[in-house]
Amino acid sequence: MMYGWLWRALPGPAGARVALLAVLALAVVAVCFTWVFPAIAPFMPFNDITVE
Repeated sequence: MMYGWLWRALPGPAGARVALLAVLALAVVAVCFTWVFPAIAPFMPFNDITVE
């Protein structure tokens, strides 16, 4: 449902849409790795040591 809406909302022919979707996906991944993941890392239990 969301992908269909996104595909219809993007301008241009199919090749331009695919390129724009790839750029948007890379931008989302970059934002996650730059700001989101470092912000939530202190709250994640992965580095908690239970054995001394």
